[in-house]
Amino acid sequence: MTRTLISRVWLPLAAVVAVVGGATAGTAPAFAQGADRFNDSHFHLTNYVQEGIGLRQFLAIMGERVGRSTLFGIPLQQQWSWPNSGEFAPTYYLHTDAPLYYYSFTDAYIATAYLALPEADRRRFDPMITGFNPADMYAVDHIKRVLRTFPGVFSGIGEFSIHKEFVSSKIAGETASLINPALDRILEFAAESGLVVIVHNDIDMPFGKVDTDPVYLTQARALLKRHPKATIIWAHTGLGRIVRPVQVTADAAERHPNHLQILESMLTDPALAHVSFDISWDEVAKYAVSSPEVVARVADLFNRYPDRFLFGTDTVAPSGPQPYYAVFDLWEPVWKALAPDASRRIRQGNYERIFDEGRRRVRAWEQTAVK
Repeated sequence: MTRTLISRVWLPLAAVVAVVGGATAGTAPAFAQGADRFNDSHFHLTNYVQEGIGLRQFLAIMGERVGRSTLFGIPLQQQWSWPNSGEFAPTYYLHTDAPLYYYSFTDAYIATAYLALPEADRRRFDPMITGFNPADMYAVDHIKRVLRTFPGVFSGIGEFSIHKEFVSSKIAGETASLINPALDRILEFAAESGLVVIVHNDIDMPFGKVDTDPVYLTQARALLKRHPKATIIWAHTGLGRIVRPVQVTADAAERHPNHLQILESMLTDPALAHVSFDISWDEVAKYAVSSPEVVARVADLFNRYPDRFLFGTDTVAPSGPQPYYAVFDLWEPVWKALAPDASRRIRQGNYERIFDEGRRRVRAWEQTAVK
């Protein structure tokens, strides 16, 4: 596309977006309180082949039970490789051995879907930028370009992944790393602009061994401490489908902490006060409700640190209410064990505090950076 054509297409769009976007900075609507109400800190509108549901359909699912939600696609596209799967068209990364690749158009798609809504509905969403490669030193330039093209739209970046079971090894090109300066550049800009960060990083390798420390914990701690001014949410508390909570035997308990002890060590570290944890994904819920004893320990941690956890579904383009609300319902034993105030903060209050501030700061950055 020539520079002239780019100007004809994108600059008028940006001008329209600036006007429309400026009307979205208002206060989010208030919704009724209740033990089954929540805000969704982790929601994918589209899947690994960039297909999904419309925002009107999602609003119908949300009803009045879900007040607000993050909004992002998937930053990766699953390739349909004919030599690999023939006529079978994979829609999930586990369906084929073909690689994944970064799909930057997802950000324009999310912004366009968001801007097509009436203002009152837009206030219920916090769109996130995801279509960048965290191993690319140019990634931060993509993020700035998206903000300048769609001012008034985005509240944060993510969910993007560094170490992720089954996924990281399938991505074409350089593998993302916690020690790559490209990631530091991204988090430095998040601190400058106020973008809320949702990062997926497995805390350990799949099927981690008993009585050993998580492989990626030391690097993750160091990364988070290098960026104390960024607002960071560690997705799934670092767990995954087969990245299990650290397990220790009685003999090794003094040398190796379990997963909840690791989380508590981070919650009590003043250098990590800017880090929160989302408890999204049914694969995470299965660990938390695996026994009455585990439920009690999880609830005790949440009751003592109610400001540091957020609920999210991590559903991907749900077909209806049942698969969407099933994740919340899995947590029922924990919800019942929480103090009312802790439950409200994890389901609603922490989302509102973090993303309201993110909106405010990003809109302020845009006022000075978008001409």
